[in-house]
Amino acid sequence: MYLKYINNKFFYIILLFISLFIVLIFTKIIKYESKYNKNECEFEVKITNYIIYDNKIYFELVGKEKIIANYYFDSEEEKNNINFNLGDILYINGSLKEIDGSNNFNSFDYNKYLYNKNIYYQIDINKYEVIKENTNIFYGIKNIIIKHINNYKYSKNYLYVFILGNNKYVDDNVIDSYNANGVSHLFSISGMHLSVIISFCYIILKKINVKDYIIICIILLYMFITSYTPSVLRSGVFAIFCTINRHYNLNIKMDNLLYLVLFVLIIYDPFIVYNIGFQFSYIISLVLIKSKNIINKYKNNLIKTFTISLISFLASLPICIYNFNQISIISTLLNLFFVPFVSLIIFPMSIITFFIPQLDYILYILTYILENISTFIYSIKEFIFILAKPHIIIILFYYILIILCIKYLYKNNIYIVMLIIILIIHNNILLFNNKPYYIMIDVGQGDSSLFVLPNNKGNILIDTGGSLFSEYDIASNTLIPLFKSLGIKKIDYLILTHGDMDHAGQAINLINNFKVGECLFNSNNVNIVEKNIINLLNKKNIKYDFISSGDKLNIDKYKFYFLSALNTRDENESSIVTYTSIYDTKILLMADAPSNVEHQLINKYNLNNIDILKVGHHGSSSSTSKKFIETINPVTSLISVGENNIYNHPNNKVINILKNNNSNIYMTKNNGSIKITFYDKKYSIITNN
Repeated sequence: MYLKYINNKFFYIILLFISLFIVLIFTKIIKYESKYNKNECEFEVKITNYIIYDNKIYFELVGKEKIIANYYFDSEEEKNNINFNLGDILYINGSLKEIDGSNNFNSFDYNKYLYNKNIYYQIDINKYEVIKENTNIFYGIKNIIIKHINNYKYSKNYLYVFILGNNKYVDDNVIDSYNANGVSHLFSISGMHLSVIISFCYIILKKINVKDYIIICIILLYMFITSYTPSVLRSGVFAIFCTINRHYNLNIKMDNLLYLVLFVLIIYDPFIVYNIGFQFSYIISLVLIKSKNIINKYKNNLIKTFTISLISFLASLPICIYNFNQISIISTLLNLFFVPFVSLIIFPMSIITFFIPQLDYILYILTYILENISTFIYSIKEFIFILAKPHIIIILFYYILIILCIKYLYKNNIYIVMLIIILIIHNNILLFNNKPYYIMIDVGQGDSSLFVLPNNKGNILIDTGGSLFSEYDIASNTLIPLFKSLGIKKIDYLILTHGDMDHAGQAINLINNFKVGECLFNSNNVNIVEKNIINLLNKKNIKYDFISSGDKLNIDKYKFYFLSALNTRDENESSIVTYTSIYDTKILLMADAPSNVEHQLINKYNLNNIDILKVGHHGSSSSTSKKFIETINPVTSLISVGENNIYNHPNNKVINILKNNNSNIYMTKNNGSIKITFYDKKYSIITNN
């Protein structure tokens, strides 16, 4: 009697509203807290997933709640002799650590990402011990699969991708190229991959009457093996519903089944809607189903494939813009190659190779070709549109226009033309920015400052940050994502105040991965860090110059004066000290200049009543003397400093000097990145935290 409602549009509209209500209540209104006490140091947990990196293990665990943990190997021998499996119960001794959030504007918020997965702490493990081995048959199957994959010499990384749904072992630069080229959806297990598996199953089981039930069991097992990732959940539950729909002749429309999937998954986990993989999978599937009449009009396979690729690109466009701040303008054409190559060759070959290890090297060659094509295309920056992070209202506007584009595809090109014009405007959004601004970027214990001049007159980056003690790629993970989110396509001038790692250590990574117009060094003898940078600049034919005290940089009506760039043996003394005035706001950036340089400056220049001071040497006691501060009288003082740094910066003496002079103090360790926007007679300050 209820079957008459299953294709009633009103029924599914009600389901959608209920789904939205559940998401609002359970993700925005209700606030969740950890069941753990922060002072706990002993834990009994089950291993649900783990990834082995160079010198550590990353664990996903379940105890009182889900939790993540890191353990660092003491030796290569320990790494080669791990003695645990999925499903094992561990005793862990370690300390709970709060998860860092976003410290820079528009950056990835890891704290929020994990909160959406109901994870509130991570454990830094001192030691662990297996106290109970796995007895769960499903974890046992997955352990066998992992051990089998680890025996492969060449293609292991992509077997992890296509068998286990884990892309963590694929090189980050390759993943970036897939994202930028608009083909990353091919490497997240979804409907396309599941349909291949189901097709295999139907071929094998075609003469078995209960094949539908067996296939549902296989889908459930596959969802478990791939750790119930959101895109797999979407495609798996949809495949199960489709199988039930066909088996019992329910005749529920495909789009209605997809609405039902959304409802069920939101009941299961309301936070799933925030997962990017789920967004890609669900929205592309929904739009393709809604567009089936447009697609099926074309009998020519090439035109049909192109149409599917174009519709998929349009459907995913706002998600790419919002999350990655870039798109490939040839993504539709790329998918004409990548989709069949991955879905018809790489993915089936991965399944076959899993059962026939002798094909290991052949699969490696195929994935090697795939990676090199993707990274080569990604290296052609002319194909990439950088699009500043838009407000959610703009994303909704994009979708309205995209719906019209798809509805009138190949009929009325006005909407496609409008979309192209808007994308071109968005790509050049800095031309319409009429307010200059400055950002002190949070790079931890280091320095990096960005000036963005109005109407795209110029983007000046002073220092890049870096560290002697860490190989973390600040350029790729902090600087470049920030630039793209602001709509910056090029750093016109990269000014390296001196050759210390915490100021210039990320220059090579930046120059290799982002467009830089010209690089300026101080006039000191180059050290090994600067020499390596200069070698790269020569190789890439990028201009560079050396500046001395008294030089200046003119960009339109904006002038940057270099008050000090001494030629001494001391890197800090040779730091470039920069002064500029934007409208009526006086700005002084001290780099790592010590107090003796400060005294030279106040004796040589009229530096009274400075509005904004970027404090020297991260607030070290070697800089920021009382006399200097009393002379320049800064209204606002900025300190770039890392939390819990080994130097104990900033020094309390420096803080007291600034406070006694009534200067407003902002520090990256407390405030995250700091943005100052300049107006005719004033300036405004906002912080990320």
